[in-house]
Amino acid sequence: MKLAPLKIGNLQSKLPIIQGGMGIGVSLSKLAAAVANEGGIGTISGVQIGFKDPEFETDSEKANIKALKNEIAKAKELAPEGIIAVNLMVALSNYDDMVKAAVDGGADIIVSGAGIPSRLPELVQGRKCKLIPIVSSGKAAKIICKRWKSRYNYLPDGIIVEGPDAGGHLGFSMDQLIEGGNKDLETIVKETIEIVRPFEEEDKKIPIIAAGGIFDGSDIAKFLQLGASGVQMGTRFIATEECDASKAYKNEFINCKKGDIQLTQSPVGMPGRAIRNKFLSKISDERKNISKCYNCLSKCNPATTLYCISEALLNAVKGNTKEGLIFTGTNGYKIEKIVSVKELMQHLKREVGEGM
Repeated sequence: MKLAPLKIGNLQSKLPIIQGGMGIGVSLSKLAAAVANEGGIGTISGVQIGFKDPEFETDSEKANIKALKNEIAKAKELAPEGIIAVNLMVALSNYDDMVKAAVDGGADIIVSGAGIPSRLPELVQGRKCKLIPIVSSGKAAKIICKRWKSRYNYLPDGIIVEGPDAGGHLGFSMDQLIEGGNKDLETIVKETIEIVRPFEEEDKKIPIIAAGGIFDGSDIAKFLQLGASGVQMGTRFIATEECDASKAYKNEFINCKKGDIQLTQSPVGMPGRAIRNKFLSKISDERKNISKCYNCLSKCNPATTLYCISEALLNAVKGNTKEGLIFTGTNGYKIEKIVSVKELMQHLKREVGEGM
């Protein structure tokens, strides 16, 4: 069975696959464009995206805005017919400015999670950019639909439902994740589809996209059969030739074993899932001294936080993986080799055919 296109408003990707936004610097223009050229939706992560800019150390906000526009332009040049999204966390200190920069830069879609993006329609008012919030429950999806409809007469152009097996910051408490009290992705997806359906209008369908732990074609097939319109995959795209991270970073996934993946507490109070290394062992024993604050996340207090998450993520993506934070989905250990995005997408399509 062939995969049906994913329709996001008047946009249509040939394949119902969104590449997840991964920061810092893991998914930039090169990866996003490669995915878009293969018929998926490529996503640039806007988190501390200006880290290569000479001004980053002195004015990170200015560097980030400039770099975001540049990365969108590069992606558009590399994939002129493709769909390019930008992932922006609500928890960013300069969230409003980054959303406006993404729209000004020509992003086709804004994907937004790590909080409820209550004001997102207001920030892009009058522009063509599509809006996709990320939620971890049907309840959160309902809140967003009600608020956006009542305040802005606007409904989401799609909703990404992210389950507990995702990488990066997770929308569940640490207790839920450890004790297994959280619902699995299948349950959350089905609940969200039922909750969102009454909000849909004749000319406004709201596709539900499943995310979190989706690794292969059989996973994609399963969620499409459950009623999802597409999937988002992040970790699986890390070990690709086009991924913007260093080779050392990619090799951490190839060398990773199932027991190497653990939950950790982020400085912003949210749990995350990462590969166990020297850095994680250090922060479990003592607080790291913070010499500089990049003012990246609104909920981070440098006086009390365990470590600087920007520094930790930057160390990792640049290749200093032993002293950095390496976020991963629960199935990151299954990655065996580095392949091209084209090879991966073709492989996934074959697997979907077998799974359906």
